[in-house]
Amino acid sequence: MKIIAITQRVDRIEAYQETRDCLDERWYDFLDVCGCIPLIIPNHMEAAKKLIREVKIDGILLTGGNSLCSYGGDAPCRDQVETYLMEQAISRDIPLLGVCRGMQVIQDYFHIPLEKVEGHVAVRHPVYMNGIEVEKNSYHTLASKALHEPFHVIARSADGYIEAIQHKEYRIVGMMWHPERNEVFSKDDLDRVKELYGKGENK
Repeated sequence: MKIIAITQRVDRIEAYQETRDCLDERWYDFLDVCGCIPLIIPNHMEAAKKLIREVKIDGILLTGGNSLCSYGGDAPCRDQVETYLMEQAISRDIPLLGVCRGMQVIQDYFHIPLEKVEGHVAVRHPVYMNGIEVEKNSYHTLASKALHEPFHVIARSADGYIEAIQHKEYRIVGMMWHPERNEVFSKDDLDRVKELYGKGENK
């Protein structure tokens, strides 16, 4: 089994005056089918660094939830941790998958601007991969139409927004849909994740 460092969303629970890290439990099932075990990363920089130093990981997964602070979000601790994980992925050649917000983190890291989009929240819509139409879920308010070097476009929506990307040099993949939220996991999602993490080695 591959060990995958997985990030969490930040939720503020006003009734208890608590800030909590949260992870959708469906990720456990999805990763299990992919032959992976999650290593849950806290939104605390020093704790995250210690985990990454002490545990040999095969991959990194940046999950959805929370907007980036540069686009109005309010979870700077998460931004810092995920930027650190991006740096680790690049410097140590660790496979990294970014989902929804996670893909936005990738784009922002490589200075690709995002814009507000309409009609992409809580819907299912067609995306086009290699000229083939497939239906995917959508829960995002930010996206980009123009992709810069050094990425390949894997998928676009019907209205022209980029839905999935792959770095030309590093083992970095992003997708705007949530593969874990399907009642039956999509074969193309499983194949892509297995291919990405399957080439990883403990670092």
